[in-house]
Parts: sequence; C-alpha cells; structure tokens
Amino acid sequence: MQRCIQLATAGAGYVAPNPMVGAVLVHENRIIGEGYHQAYGGPHAEVHCLNSVSEADRHLISQSVMYVSLEPCAHFGKTPPCADLIIEKKVPQVVIGCRDPFKQVDGKGVEKLQTAGVQVTIGVLQQECRSLNKRFITFHKHHRPYIILKWAQTANGKMAGDPGGERLLISNEFTNRLVHKWRSEEAAILVGTNTALFDDPALTNRLWNGPGPVRLVVDMNLRLPSSLQLFNKKVRTIVFNSLKHEEQENLLYYQVTHDVNPVHQILNALYQLKIQSVLVEGGAQLLQSFIDEGLWDEMRVITNNEQVVGHGLPAPRMLTGQLQQQETLFSDTLHYFVNPQTLVH
Repeated sequence: MQRCIQLATAGAGYVAPNPMVGAVLVHENRIIGEGYHQAYGGPHAEVHCLNSVSEADRHLISQSVMYVSLEPCAHFGKTPPCADLIIEKKVPQVVIGCRDPFKQVDGKGVEKLQTAGVQVTIGVLQQECRSLNKRFITFHKHHRPYIILKWAQTANGKMAGDPGGERLLISNEFTNRLVHKWRSEEAAILVGTNTALFDDPALTNRLWNGPGPVRLVVDMNLRLPSSLQLFNKKVRTIVFNSLKHEEQENLLYYQVTHDVNPVHQILNALYQLKIQSVLVEGGAQLLQSFIDEGLWDEMRVITNNEQVVGHGLPAPRMLTGQLQQQETLFSDTLHYFVNPQTLVH
C-alpha cells in the first residue's frame, strides 16, 4: 500500500478533478504489475497496473492480490468501471486503502467486487490514503475546494509596504521556486483587488514544470485595468465581481453579490466550477476573511528572518492552527499549519 501511495503522487496536478490513485498487483510477495492514474480522462490506476503485467506473468493475475489506494470505481465516467475490469481479469483478492466519498462510487465498488466473489479488505493505511486525496475528499465531503492560505512576511510581521508604494519583495529566490511548485499542485490561485493592482502578478508557475493553476481575482467593482498581466488571456482567469456575468476568451466574469459574504459565494462558485483546490496568496484582507470564517485547511507562512520594515501592511492574524512542520531555506523560515477543525483523517 505504501508503494500504491508513492505511485499515486506522480499524478499530482494532472488528474484533478479525479483523485490520485496507485495500484499494485502482487503474486506470492512479488510485484508483477503496478500503475497509477496519470491524467484526467485517461485510464485509471487499475488499468495501468493490469496492462503492465508481462506476458510471462499474465497467467498469474487470477492468483494475485491487487492493492489499490482508493476504492475501485463502479460507474461509467470518462472510462469504464475498474471494478468490472478486476472481475473480468479474475483477480481473487483486492486490498483497498480507503473508500471513495464520491456518491457514484462510495461503497458501490466494494459491493460489486464482493457480489462477484472477490475477497475485499478495506482500511489498510487508511489515514495515509485519505491524506493523499485530501483535496478530493474535502471537495465531496464539504462541497467546497481544499483551501491553502499562503503569505510571506517580514521578521516584524509585515507582508506589504504602504498601499501604492514600492512593492515589498520578501521571500528569497529558493522559496519563490518552492511557491511555484505549490502553484503547480493546486487547481487554482486566488488574489484580491489590491494585490492584483499594486503587484501586477502573473500568477503562473513559470519557475517550476507542471500544469498551471486557474487564476482567480476578486474585483467587486471591476476597477482593475485590462493592462494587468492577469488579463492577458494566456491562462484561464475568473474575475469575481458584483456587476456582470459573462465569458470571453479564457476570461470569465463571475457575478457575486455584496450583501452576502463573498468568501462563501466564491467557494460555492468554485464548487460549481469543479475546482477542487485553491491557493489563496493575498492580500491581507482576503486572507483574513478566510481565517475569520474558519474556511481554510492549510496555512503556509514564509518569514524572512533578516528583513524588518518600519511601516507597512500587517500580516493576517491566525486565530487557530496546528503547527505541522517547520523548515528553513537560507533567510526564510517556513511554517506549515493545518486547521484541526477541517483536518482529513
């Protein structure tokens, strides 16, 4: 099962909104096949696993145990049901890491296998398998994307210079590359109006190979100029606003209202748009609104230990959070927090 999880992670950033899944076929303690879900719309892990078995070992499939990190699907989606394939290939025993919370699968894959006489074991490394797909599970359990809050701050807790002033560069080049890796792992990246206006970010992962996130910006009164990098239409961009709802080339204006907390409306919109994870990069007001509502799952705070500024915008105030990890990259210290209220077990 540990190998299943290791294989599954190779699909990070490529399979959403599907979950990451790894599968291993074992005959008498020897792995004879393995595979993982590589791309959305493509064959699932079980298919790659069975297809990888050599011609010399194919006769052993009906005497082997399949390990898979997530319950095999039982419905027709982009591909046929994996449970049917397992039955067809006469795999006698299947060991599953955790059940699939997706309503079209949840328990149905297990039931189909058991009905066909397959011996099924569930819950091996269950917590690790659920953690692997925390984005997928959160999306289907809470009907919202998995939310990661990220910001950089100076040693004295400032995250930006004075509004309208010179842009404050805080994190070092090594941390910046890591941030671009984080971007490649999430479905979308969100910023507020002031961050877009004063920083003019591209919000791409140009410093790291991998798929780029959908760009999201909150601009309630549509006051951002079209000259910003966000509006170059090179990457799908969604503008949350209160004035219009229309779609242009790679640019969607999504209308929300002033009289309801926009954070809840944005998350509901992302659920409707099937965006399973979002990296919130700022600004301070937007980040604080997520914190105040308790709507976050992870928090990644970068502190430049050498930089102190006299004036500037204070970093958000964290109300609750459980420190999970800490690391140092030269001048920067990174703290990783999880929200104990939303933690996927």
